[in-house]
Amino acid sequence: MRETPAELRELQALLDASLARSSAHLRSIIHAGTTLTAEQLTEVLTGMCTLALSTVTAKGEPRISGADGHFLHGRWHFGTAAGAAKARHLAARPAASVAHMRGEDLGVFAHGTVEILCSPGREPAADWPYVREYFQDFYGDDAFDWDDVVCYRLHPHWMTAYAPDFAKLTAAPRP
Repeated sequence: MRETPAELRELQALLDASLARSSAHLRSIIHAGTTLTAEQLTEVLTGMCTLALSTVTAKGEPRISGADGHFLHGRWHFGTAAGAAKARHLAARPAASVAHMRGEDLGVFAHGTVEILCSPGREPAADWPYVREYFQDFYGDDAFDWDDVVCYRLHPHWMTAYAPDFAKLTAAPRP
């Protein structure tokens, strides 16, 4: 877990506010007995988590694709090739939704706006060296042509997590 106490408080406030303003139907499924606290969420979202990433085309059509997601400091981080369709979509329209699911045991859903951390020909974000070091430790120093990668951080304005049995999530190894 890399989150500071302040980041955990911010994440918990987001989770609470998101659930409070959700539909009655969603609150009948995700509630105090089936959701996770910020601390529990950061405990289970470790390493690479496959994300379903939703972007929007210029015609307003939704597109979904996969991305390697890493939950760092209470935010999803992910990347793609600079020439990928999702990179073009996010450059023009930075709104995105992500979902990470593990069968019926865990579902994490977020809507927000992406920040570009690194992109060819652009000045990187101030904390890009830290994020890049994390990625290189995870994937290996030479896993990517870093000059052709765009990396993002999702700043969620809505986020919720479904997990009916937290103990089950922490007892079994991740698939």
